[in-house]
Amino acid sequence: MGMRSWRSIALAVVALAATAGAWPAQAGGGPMPQGATYYVDCAEGSDAASGATLGHAWKSLEKASDQEYRPGDRILFKRDTACDGVFEPSGSGAAGSPIRVDAYGEGEKPRIRGGGARAAVLLENVEHWELRNLDVSNKGAAPGPEERRAGILFRLTDFGRGKHYVVDDVDVHDVNGSDHKDPDPSGGILFVVRGTATATRFDGITVTDSTVRHVDRTGISTASSWGKRPEHPHSGAPGWAPNTNLTIRNNEVTDVGGDGIVLQHGHHALVEHNYVDGFNMRSAGYNVGVWAWNFDDAVYQYNEVTGGHGTRDSQAFDFDGGNNRNVYQYNYSHDNEGGFLLVCNATGMTSADNVFRYNVSINDRNTWSPPYGVISVVCPAATTNTQVYNNTVVTDQAGTAMVSDNGKGGVAFRNNIFVSTAEGGSPIIDALNTYDHNLYVGVGSVPAQDAHAVTAEPEFLDTTPDSPRDLRLRPTSPALGAGTPIENAGGQDYFGNRLQGATDIGAHQRPGPK
Repeated sequence: MGMRSWRSIALAVVALAATAGAWPAQAGGGPMPQGATYYVDCAEGSDAASGATLGHAWKSLEKASDQEYRPGDRILFKRDTACDGVFEPSGSGAAGSPIRVDAYGEGEKPRIRGGGARAAVLLENVEHWELRNLDVSNKGAAPGPEERRAGILFRLTDFGRGKHYVVDDVDVHDVNGSDHKDPDPSGGILFVVRGTATATRFDGITVTDSTVRHVDRTGISTASSWGKRPEHPHSGAPGWAPNTNLTIRNNEVTDVGGDGIVLQHGHHALVEHNYVDGFNMRSAGYNVGVWAWNFDDAVYQYNEVTGGHGTRDSQAFDFDGGNNRNVYQYNYSHDNEGGFLLVCNATGMTSADNVFRYNVSINDRNTWSPPYGVISVVCPAATTNTQVYNNTVVTDQAGTAMVSDNGKGGVAFRNNIFVSTAEGGSPIIDALNTYDHNLYVGVGSVPAQDAHAVTAEPEFLDTTPDSPRDLRLRPTSPALGAGTPIENAGGQDYFGNRLQGATDIGAHQRPGPK
């Protein structure tokens, strides 16, 4: 099975509203007025034209940026054309009547080439905008150490609450920015809050069916200057204004200098069906494939993460500082140099009640000497009630620990399969966290605290797995029925089998009556 074919099993693509059609009613009755449509043809248009018809299109991004747009307006770029410069429009849409940017004509997506600007597409202190069907790049001369660049940058400064931001079917690539993540980052598709005078946040971010390729530093992210709260009391921010209601779905993020997808300072997000391949490729910082900082109530599911480079983090997933009630489920990690999972709370912060379940790891490793492993419980402070259960972790990589802890703890490991086929095995270096009803092969000494350990071969369908389906259990597996029941366990396993009856060990649960 190829790297991405597994994602088709449960893929659900959400259809977004078309750029034309019926308009919603106003609060006082009657339809909202349909806005104007403007055309941009950077090959054959004219900035002296009205822009209002196909035959009178504007020519430049500068002209298209001069207009202050109104609710319901559309800005359409001609396909098979390239526009050099920055698209930096003004004006906001309204609820039910956003401003839409899209393409017209036949051929490839229209290209916007920033040439090394702060951003190729910059939307500053506006709301109710939707971007579709664009090809965006922003490559310039080698950047200086403080020269931040982005492909698409939504930025709010002392704005208050900004609502409704959509990026759909957009390709962002070749952004060579400086190595900055927060609070003023470089990267592909970015949502940034600045300022200290007015509490400001994004409410309603949707990024779907888009690609981010060869960008520095971050693929898709949020950042904010309003991150101070009891769970993060030492942030230096003026207060707490959380970004809310985020959906990051069905995107491809490849060859990024730093983080793949990172959400910061907020609550309530759904991150699903994304593919991240090649992260931490060029950054000097700490980076993870898909993760959050100071963020609550996020669900990460059906994501595939691979190609994490280096040993300065480089895990696929991470419960980090200020993460609370976050859930990773039904994800696939493989061939990451930093490992599968990092549990890493920060000094003075609260990370509590997080869940990691029904995920699969194949041939992840971390050869940086302990305290790191395929699963690493490290960093300055303990987490509270981190639950890691019913995952399947296998590796053939030598020189890595399976689980490693640096003395902080707070994690309960239950019903997991840990298998190492590497020469010398993959030890569990952890005497602090809780272990119960796990299956162990090739890990050296089994954790003494696991009174119900299983040490027999799990009997996978394939003993040299290269895809999750190979890790399904044979009918004679000793893992079947050997787990311990867990409340609110999520309803299904990695493969979509409904949970019922006895509990099996690992990410695969027997289908049908038990």
